[in-house]
Amino acid sequence: MSHSILTVGHTVDEAAYWYINLERSCQAQLLAEAAGRPTTIKHETARLTQTQVGSHTSGWFGFQPLYDRIVREEPDLLN
Repeated sequence: MSHSILTVGHTVDEAAYWYINLERSCQAQLLAEAAGRPTTIKHETARLTQTQVGSHTSGWFGFQPLYDRIVREEPDLLN
């Protein structure tokens, strides 16, 4: 059985950002569970967080610094 993650977005940049964030979240959860029993956040807190950072624009915008870094470090990538 294979376990993997999948994200989507209105742009490739947005989907990539959500993928990176989901991967980091999975890592954080595994670390938290290895250390003991994690505390679950309230549903209202999760919903509020989603409205603040979960928009399509936020996803696209969040990827831009990484894109800039990739292009700077790998200038032949776009040729």
